[in-house]
Amino acid sequence: MTITRRNAVAGLAAGAGLALSGRAWAQLPMPKSPVVVTVVDVAGNLALTQKAIEAYRRAKPGIVSRFAFTKAPAPELPSKLKAQQAAGRVDIDLVLTGTDGIAAGIEQKLWVDLKPYAGQLPKPAGIYQPAALRLNGLAQDQGLCVAWYPSGPLIEYMPERVKTVPTTAEELLAWARQNKGKFMYARPANSGPGRTWIMGLPYILGDNDPTDPDKGWDKTWEYLRAIGETVDYYPGGTSQTMKELGEGSRDIIVSTTGWDINPRVLGVVPAEAKVGTLKNFRWVADAHYMAVPKGVPDEKLAVILDLMAFLLQPAQQAYTYDEGYFYPGPAVKGVTLDMAPPESRAALKEFGRPEYDRMIAEHPIEMPLDADKLVVAFRRWDEQVGSGKKR
Repeated sequence: MTITRRNAVAGLAAGAGLALSGRAWAQLPMPKSPVVVTVVDVAGNLALTQKAIEAYRRAKPGIVSRFAFTKAPAPELPSKLKAQQAAGRVDIDLVLTGTDGIAAGIEQKLWVDLKPYAGQLPKPAGIYQPAALRLNGLAQDQGLCVAWYPSGPLIEYMPERVKTVPTTAEELLAWARQNKGKFMYARPANSGPGRTWIMGLPYILGDNDPTDPDKGWDKTWEYLRAIGETVDYYPGGTSQTMKELGEGSRDIIVSTTGWDINPRVLGVVPAEAKVGTLKNFRWVADAHYMAVPKGVPDEKLAVILDLMAFLLQPAQQAYTYDEGYFYPGPAVKGVTLDMAPPESRAALKEFGRPEYDRMIAEHPIEMPLDADKLVVAFRRWDEQVGSGKKR
């Protein structure tokens, strides 16, 4: 497995910022009575972590009385948090988010800086897998990586409806033009496969600078506009693309390892669906993060920091195998499938793809865009590609 990154050193340095300990770090006291902790998930992460979070409540009933879980679309969260922070009444204690949400929060200065609390958290360099450590660095000390996967971009298709499978970007464009309305992906700002697709295309197309969506993606933006002419509409989330593939209204969609496996486990997509890659394919990694909004009271923050450390223990990380939703899933070292719950092992045995482990080993793994660049990419896509076709 090759992990590439032009600014990997910067990412490691960011991770090292949390790794320092044994100094005058802030030490927050635990609450004197159990508290209710509100968790908002904007990435589908509860599928991976909710069992572990509930295990924390059972292990420490004197600290947490209950967790209140809610879900929301990632693009809606920043404005909601900003309004609460401006009013001085933050009622969200922990956010589970992807690279999209962590990037937006960094840009808008929504998250608590975790550096002062490094003494209460595990040392990233000591626990994370190499790719997860680099992904953790993208959070700039304003979040912690809780799960990662190599992601995609993959194309997923129904073999009985796609007799000649595209193997290059040019072939996919030609197929989409010949089969208008049969290709689909979701809005990147709220879709893991969608954002992996736009970040992977610069490598596939040989663009000038895959890390610069503003000045280095000329071929990518041209391609996205061209194939966009064949797209009926862009859903607001990935689930709709899976539903339409399963129902037969779309024949090829953009996917990832997890979004390939889990909808087949759930029966949303037929088990016989296949996946493929395009020439010059590289993985673009994706991650989920734990982030704390500014304005959370100290007694809650103490609990959340303790919870974060708990969720990064190997026994809790084993839950992130789930039913393949974020395959593989665990961010920390030494977590193997035989540690996962029986239902996870059974699902992956039936619906997993043995070739994924080989593909992960053979293809380079690129890091997603830095937070500021990702915001630029989303903005340009919304304005130049998705405008008028989003639902």
